[in-house]
Amino acid sequence: MQRRAFDRVVSWVGLALVALLVTAGSLLSWANSYVSNEVHNQLASQKIFFPPKGSDAIKGPEFAAMQQYAGQQLTTGDQAEVYADHFIANHLKAIGGGKTYSELSAQAIANPTDTKLAGTVQTMFRGETLRGLLLNAYAFGKMGTIAGIGAVVAFVGGGVILLLSGFGLWHSYRVPTTKKIFDGSHEKITDASVTTQ
Repeated sequence: MQRRAFDRVVSWVGLALVALLVTAGSLLSWANSYVSNEVHNQLASQKIFFPPKGSDAIKGPEFAAMQQYAGQQLTTGDQAEVYADHFIANHLKAIGGGKTYSELSAQAIANPTDTKLAGTVQTMFRGETLRGLLLNAYAFGKMGTIAGIGAVVAFVGGGVILLLSGFGLWHSYRVPTTKKIFDGSHEKITDASVTTQ
């Protein structure tokens, strides 16, 4: 095979791969933007605010992670994770005495006349529901971030392959038309050198 033809084939395959990577990068960029906007808009519409600095609601060491967002409105997935796992979860632990909603619910079913326990079960249910929704927002926020990273990788990869394909095409015009590749000439030279020795 002519080296010139080989360089051109490899370069055109590379250019096709560039088009694929640019398409993938564009879709991943769109996904990043869409998910980030949706997470922000949905959380902002809930109007949840972190307690301000110095508030009794976040004074214990178990609330240390809350301090970085003190007084801010909850609008990002990372904030949602902190609020769910370091605010709601800690309060639910105190309300339920360390028991989960399902454990308390089973107790309430076994003791249907215990109105205080029934109230605790309702509070736990609401808190766990809100916590779950916030953790879903966090998960979607992470997926958006990963899509953004994927977009950058796709664009950088596409740029590198574009450069290599350009060099391949440039080289195809500089290589002599008589130069061959994969024609066994390397093996013939090796065989000849062995016999002469």
